[in-house]
Amino acid sequence: MNKVMNWNKCEKEFVRKVVVDLERIKSIKKTALLRLCRARDAKVNSKSVSLIVEDYYEVVKELLIAYLLKNGLRSRNHQCLISYFAKENPNMEKEYVLIGQMSFFRNRLGYYGEMIPVQFYDDKKEEFEHLVSVLLELLG
Repeated sequence: MNKVMNWNKCEKEFVRKVVVDLERIKSIKKTALLRLCRARDAKVNSKSVSLIVEDYYEVVKELLIAYLLKNGLRSRNHQCLISYFAKENPNMEKEYVLIGQMSFFRNRLGYYGEMIPVQFYDDKKEEFEHLVSVLLELLG
């Protein structure tokens, strides 16, 4: 769950160079912020928590997509988004481990219908918010 995909594998198989598109980055960021508002405004309970965590993950994923685009890259693999963030920000291990955990839970929900524990949200909500702040700062 906490292992980051090898960046060299990402570069060879899933990532390509693209022209930096500032309007597209702005649009992705805008969508992520709308989704963030929805996650923040949602009433948290055992029935809603999985979708709220999923929204936070989608916010993070969208901001990571924008981060790659800002640096002239595009990935066909979500794990490579995490790998790139880890490569570029080696001092942020806590953050990229959290992204990996969020991805794990989101995939368990999406592919197996396994609900995300309320405890995970309760324990990590402040870290989700911090992570979003970090990514927004990296995007400028």
